[in-house]
Order: sequence, then structure tokens, then C-alpha cells
Amino acid sequence: MTDRSNEHADPRGAIKDPDEWVTGDEPPTAAQESYLNTLAREADTDLPDDLTKAEASKRIDELQAETGRGQ
Repeated sequence: MTDRSNEHADPRGAIKDPDEWVTGDEPPTAAQESYLNTLAREADTDLPDDLTKAEASKRIDELQAETGRGQ
């Protein structure tokens, strides 16, 4: 039987820069859009209508820092 534990896995291996995402140019997911709208309301800011999936991810990170969410 093969041991598939994450004992020796590099935790950074699963985290990719949004600029390197194969699907980064696609439209944001429904979950991203929903969370972005929540964060934008809390930050009292507007969002552009034409964000890509990668741009949405970066904007989520920025708004989380601004609002104190995700800490």
C-alpha cells in the first residue's frame, strides 16, 4: 500500500500566483464574485465589471487586508 500522507509535502506547492493560473483569464467564479461584493461593501468601494479570475483573486487579497478579513 502506498503512503499518501502529506508528511513531507511542501505546503507552498499548492499555492500558485494568480498570474500563473492556466484559467486566470476566465471570468471570476460565482464564489469569487459573491465574496468580492461582500468585501467591496465592507470597504465602501466599487469593483470593475470586467475582472478576470486572477484579478478577482488579487482584489480579494487586497480587500481582505483593507477590511481585516482573512486574518
